[in-house]
Amino acid sequence: KDSAAPSNTNTEKTPVLDREYGPFSARQWLGGGALILGGIILVAAIIVLSSRWFLSTDTGANFIADYNGHPGLPGSTPTGIPAWLSWQHFLNFFFMALIVKTGISIRYERKAPAYWAPKNNSSQKMSLTIWIHLVIDLLWIINGAVFFVLLFATGHWARIVPTSLDIFPHAASAALQYASLDWPTENGWVHYNGLQLLFYFVTVFIVAPMAIATGFRMSAFWPKSEALSKLYPISIARKLHFPIALYFAVFIVIHVLMVFATGALRNLNHMWAAQGD
Repeated sequence: KDSAAPSNTNTEKTPVLDREYGPFSARQWLGGGALILGGIILVAAIIVLSSRWFLSTDTGANFIADYNGHPGLPGSTPTGIPAWLSWQHFLNFFFMALIVKTGISIRYERKAPAYWAPKNNSSQKMSLTIWIHLVIDLLWIINGAVFFVLLFATGHWARIVPTSLDIFPHAASAALQYASLDWPTENGWVHYNGLQLLFYFVTVFIVAPMAIATGFRMSAFWPKSEALSKLYPISIARKLHFPIALYFAVFIVIHVLMVFATGALRNLNHMWAAQGD
């Protein structure tokens, strides 16, 4: 007790800003955070001013006149958000939130709270957190499969699949308008702008299948085949799976912020109530 007393006394006398939290002191954390925040604000200001300057030139004005950010859709593309899509969107949001939550828990879990194993094969024992993650994954995949079938059966695929190369200048136009803070007109009930369309296409048709492929490779359900394992090493799946999860997290945050920033009532009516008014 006597030998421990001086150490506790010295700790109590250490100024709060000089105390270490991980590899750095509180002062260093605050200073570094302020520097990063200042850098972000500076870069954002440069982007906004540069975009506004470009759009004020004849070249910029002509570019916006030629490409207003809204690419044309095939004539047969349906208008509006059907009720089935509202339900799909809700279930996707619900499952994705749980997938991200359980995925983060798995990444930082040191000791599982419980384990699960099939009755006919106890050697496949896994953390209960992993089991819940896989079950929600399966529900998410089933929901996605239904979404794909209905999307192509009803013609709504054209709303999120590029059908011509002018999608790229329209996406660039929308990005410039967002960057200048003079945002493009939102009319999600009829069509999305080029930037939204590209991001939805990448998320639905590229990132989501990659999440499934990497997750399946890391699961206990991957076939016990040396040839397949060599063809698709688990190390590649592990390197890709977490960045994919981060992509979904960032996409969701930006998506929700834009929903509220561009007319919350109207957008929520579109997505959750399938109402255009």
